[in-house]
Order: sequence, then C-alpha cells, then structure tokens
Amino acid sequence: MPPTFQYGIDHLTVPIVLEIAAAKCKALLSKEAISRINSSEAAVQEIVASNKTVYGINTGFGILANTAISAADTATLQYKILQSHSVGVGDPIPIEVAKLMLITKVHALAQGFSGVQLSTIERIIWHIENDVIPVVPEKGSVGASGDLAPLAHLFLPLIGLGELFYKGNRYRTTDLFQTLGIEPIQLGPKEGLALINGTQFILSFAVKAVQRMQNCLEAADIIGAMSLEALTGTKAPFDERLHALRPFRGNLLVAQRLRLLLNDSEIMQSHVDCGRVQDPYSLRCMPQVHGASRNAWLHLKECTETELNAVTDNPIILSADDTISGGNFHGQPLALPLDYACFAAAEIGNISDRRCYLLLEGKWGLPVLLMNNVGLNSGFMIPQYTTAALVTENKTLCFPSSADSIPTSLGQEDHVSMGSISGRKLNRVLDNLEYIMAIELLSACQAIEFRRPLKSSALLEMAHDHVRELVSFAEEDRIFADDINKVAGIIKDFSFVEKLNQLAKEKGIGLMEGFGEFE
Repeated sequence: MPPTFQYGIDHLTVPIVLEIAAAKCKALLSKEAISRINSSEAAVQEIVASNKTVYGINTGFGILANTAISAADTATLQYKILQSHSVGVGDPIPIEVAKLMLITKVHALAQGFSGVQLSTIERIIWHIENDVIPVVPEKGSVGASGDLAPLAHLFLPLIGLGELFYKGNRYRTTDLFQTLGIEPIQLGPKEGLALINGTQFILSFAVKAVQRMQNCLEAADIIGAMSLEALTGTKAPFDERLHALRPFRGNLLVAQRLRLLLNDSEIMQSHVDCGRVQDPYSLRCMPQVHGASRNAWLHLKECTETELNAVTDNPIILSADDTISGGNFHGQPLALPLDYACFAAAEIGNISDRRCYLLLEGKWGLPVLLMNNVGLNSGFMIPQYTTAALVTENKTLCFPSSADSIPTSLGQEDHVSMGSISGRKLNRVLDNLEYIMAIELLSACQAIEFRRPLKSSALLEMAHDHVRELVSFAEEDRIFADDINKVAGIIKDFSFVEKLNQLAKEKGIGLMEGFGEFE
C-alpha cells in the first residue's frame, strides 16, 4: 500500500506533492478536513441568505467589487467568472504541472477557509486520481489576483467546458464526459472565485523547478569533479579548514561533496608534486559558485513549501460573521525567489561552459579539442559552440520578471508580481542547463580516457562508465547531437545522479549530508 496524505490537514512538501502526482502516495480527505469544508460552505450559504455584502459572493470582481449581485444570481456569477477569465494563450503547460495545480488547489481548499462545496473538491480529486487532466495554456497570468487565467482554464471542465488530456489524447470536455458518463457539477456561491484565486500556477512551476534544480546542482558537482580530474586539477581548494573561514552552507556542502567525490583517485595522486600553483576559477571556485546556487535553491525550496501549505484565495471565510478581503493571492513571495533561482541556475551553466572550454585548450597533457587527429576532425570544438549559445540564451532569460508590473482591472489591481513568468522562465533555463551539463559530461568523459591507465575515484569511474553505456569514446568526428541527446536524457530523467547517489550509499558516503535535501 502506498503511503497516505490528508488534504488540508497534513504538511505538504515538494517530494510529497510529486509522489501524489506520480500516484506513489494516496491523498484523501479525512473526517476533520470534510468537517472544515462543510462548515466553511455553510458560512457562505448563511452570508447569501442574510444578504450580507461580501466581496466575490454577492458582488462583482476586481474593479466591479462595488456592483451588487442578487441572491438569485450568485450561482450564475460563478459560471461567468470561469468563462470570462479563460483568456490564456500559447501552448499547453506540461500535464504534470497541470496535475500539480489540481493537487495544490485541493490542499488549499480543504483547509476550510474558501467556502467551497465538498462535492466540488471531490470532483477535482476524481480528475487527479483518474488522470483526466485539464488543458491549461501557458500564458496569460500576471501573478496577482491569483493565476486567474490558468486556473480558470484548469476548472472549466468542472462545468463541462474546456479541454482535457486523457490516456495520451486531447479531448473537448463535452465529448470525453459523454464517453465516460460524467456530468458537470453545479457551482455554488463564491466557488468560481475560490477556484481561480490562488497561486497554484506559479507554485506548480516552482515545485518542478525545486526538483529539477536540485538534480542539476547534484550533477554539476559530479561533472565538475570529473572535469577537474581530466585537467589534473588539485583538490586543495576544497579543504575543510579553508571553508570553515567562510562558512556559507552551500559552500561547505559543495566542498565536502568534492572531497568525497575525489577521494582515493589515482589521477589526483599522480600529480601531487607537479608544481602547478593554482587552477583556473572554474575549477578552484566550484564550492563558492556551485555553493551560492545551492543557497538560492534552498531559499526557493523553503518559500515553495510555505506556499504549498498556504491558503491563497480571497476573500477568506473565517465564519459567516467574519470574512477578510486581503491579498494572499499576490505572487510576489514566490516571484522573487524564482527570479533569484533563475540567476543561480544560469550561473551553473556559465561556469560549466568555462570548464568545457578549458578541456579543449590542449593544456596539461590533453590533446587540442580532445581528439588526436584534428584538422581532418574538428573534435569537441563545436559542442562548445552549443554551450556558448545556451549560456547566452540563459543570460537573456535572467531579466527578473518580478521587476516589472503593469496595472490591470482599471487600476484596482495596480501592482502585480509577474511570478507566473518567473516560474516558466526558470524552467526554460533549467532545460538549457541540462544540455550544457550533458556537453561538459561528454567532454570530461572523453578527456579522462587520455589519463589511462590511471583511474579516478570509484564514484567518478562509475559516472564515466554510466555514460559509456550510452556513448562510446570518439576516435573521430560523428554526429555529436546524438551523443548530447543521449547524455542529456540521463540528466533530465535524474538517473545519472540517482545511480551515483545509490553507489555512494552502498559505500557509506553521505554526499548530501547536512543540507536541506529531500528524499
């Protein structure tokens, strides 16, 4: 039996929400959550019956907040808000991200401050458990008043509209519901607003970024250590005593990891008295550069897990006599750390490209361009063109989306976060970073073979062998794009890091010891 999670009650974390999305963890509504949901919905019904004016229940939205809505029209209002706010454009977001949006919205609604019906939440859970996932366009949210457009598209199927992904195909909701024998639900007062107010679009992209960026950081240390070995660099700059004098958490961890990764290396031992005084920064300063990006990742993870357990719609229903109209939907608390993490991820690619360049220079006993017969062959010259292009593309993506704000709703919503763009942009940078690191890994594996018969550490030899299962040593030019895609695949699917971590555990080496990791 998979582990269980109680919506609205238990503490949601990045690994748990990913496990729920992958059906590795069963999420359910407990009696306590159901009681909270029913009490909150009853409070809304009491507000409607008493004709007490509360924003979004019996008023219009945004700039129309002062427009009264009759009791008879309060339910109709909720249908209209889903339709009017479904203005997203562009390609659909990944199915996994849309599923994360559903899961995180259920957890927020189930805390009992949003006034939605139990039947509505149960229908959303049906979508999650049956992998009937709404089609959500990627563009159109400004990251305040909630992710209005994406969330409106996400919940159109509740009222029989919009589109759905199911078993690898894309359907109109009306057609798929007819096939499955499913009827649309009836929304009550406030429900439409509760569904589209919130930060679940930003949050779900942040969840994926936390997962993907951690994998990239893990891979960067491994690959950087392999490049250092190939270039006969020294591990002296990773000395624990040095980093104790400047004890940033990320620096300490990366230095520790590099010491462990390089331990008992024949290659390292072979040149201890070579007389080389200092390595270039891209080798020597890995703890400082990779470590700073680790610190940014940790900040993003902490902010993301706060948001995973937050209630971010508006107004908040405490009771029929106590409602608060506020701004918990504003995306700024995630927009800023997402932008910060974007710079941090881009910097990992930047330093990786510099190591790729060093491997090609023909210094310290390596052949120029990592191939013996260059001239006729271009060797590994051109793959570095690709890293240069990707690094520059990432630099252009580093303008902080949160630095901009355009007023909406005729000035009522006069400051917005643009965090939805921050979240999408960070994941684009990570796409590029995975390719950059794949090229460095290919280059480092090629270079290490020129150090034979000497071997690196057991961990790095295992990393080398894993790559060689996919891509052979290059004696001459070939279509390197094929090699790049194969190696990028084991970075993108996390298997490269997972295999090395497993070997480390078997050897009793704690590569992630003492940091904000999740497992």
